[in-house]
Amino acid sequence: MQSKDHAVWDRSFPVKYLLVREDEEGEDGEEQLWARCAAVEGLFVDPVPPPREVLTLRGCAPAGSLRDAMIRPEAAAGLLGDMLVELSDDTQPVGWWELVDAVVLAQHPCRTDPSLVDVVMGAGVKKLEGGIRTPPASPRFELFTGMNATAGHCLAVEGLFTPRQDPAKIPMELIGCEPTEPLLSVLRRPSRWERAGAELWTLDRTGRTMARHFVGLGIDGARPSVLGGALIDITLTDGGDNRPSPATRTVWESWYQGFPTAPNQWAPYASQGRAEWLRLTLQATRARYPDRSGGVHHLDGRYITDVPGLHCALGEALTGPGGYFGWGWDAFRDCLCGGFGVAPPFTLIWHDAGTARRALADVVYDPEEGLSYFEEVVQTLERSRVTVVLDE
Repeated sequence: MQSKDHAVWDRSFPVKYLLVREDEEGEDGEEQLWARCAAVEGLFVDPVPPPREVLTLRGCAPAGSLRDAMIRPEAAAGLLGDMLVELSDDTQPVGWWELVDAVVLAQHPCRTDPSLVDVVMGAGVKKLEGGIRTPPASPRFELFTGMNATAGHCLAVEGLFTPRQDPAKIPMELIGCEPTEPLLSVLRRPSRWERAGAELWTLDRTGRTMARHFVGLGIDGARPSVLGGALIDITLTDGGDNRPSPATRTVWESWYQGFPTAPNQWAPYASQGRAEWLRLTLQATRARYPDRSGGVHHLDGRYITDVPGLHCALGEALTGPGGYFGWGWDAFRDCLCGGFGVAPPFTLIWHDAGTARRALADVVYDPEEGLSYFEEVVQTLERSRVTVVLDE
């Protein structure tokens, strides 16, 4: 189903959203329109942070920013931020947790091994993946910060396996909806669809789909719309995870005007806005494209003052305004393998490279390598048969 296939909407305000679901009775993968909507309240929300807890990393060999935070504990909050805990058994990883805004509270010598240390931390704890509820017989806990940079490992994490309630779902209001028959059947029997889900497609002013967001179909209520006419307003009990922050609304407003056509439209935004820009470029690149190799590409480096800015500029240099070539380290390396419009070998002339070199000098992806993020990107490009010309 194309996003412009929403028939006649004879009203003074535009259709901005489509509620779409895969047709269970039709051909496999066929998408079915459930509603056209004029507005959504609750699309832009910040997640409720998890409650703070105190955990102890037993038998820890710290590295990277965790080691730095222990050396300078007064700066721990700024140095650590969010941490990832990966639990492995004898063969493979089996569980992951995020420690939100982790802070070092205290450190003590490990009683069983003087070469290790016990680290007491404060953090919010979010279970990410894995159904494991107790540690395996021979556990190993790997620690990561930032862009998967290693922060060491430990023998145990006390407090990690404490039972926790799932965070409350944040509802969403669909305003000015014109439902089709499938949605009308849900409204007649809402309890049947409590565990089902659909996609909310956000349209720009031309009718192009600029983003897709998963929502639940648990319906808390439906009533005549505040916009009048025969439209209705619907409350979804679960508006879905990973919704954009209110701070990034201006980025979405820019994309609503149409797909980017001029270079550096991302440049005025701070890091959070640039990261949201990258997310929209990713969603705009839903299908892989035939690759072209060779040629010379010019990267405008004047505005690369952070990691999201680097990936915005790189995607734009290789695939044009609004172009995507990775939104982070792993995605960037995947793009170098092909399937996103450009594949090595080619030549990249990086203008004003000194801006990124200076801005990212202290951003280290792999402490073992000791290279800055800028240097890692250049090295990875060159190893992938890209000729990089740095114009400082």
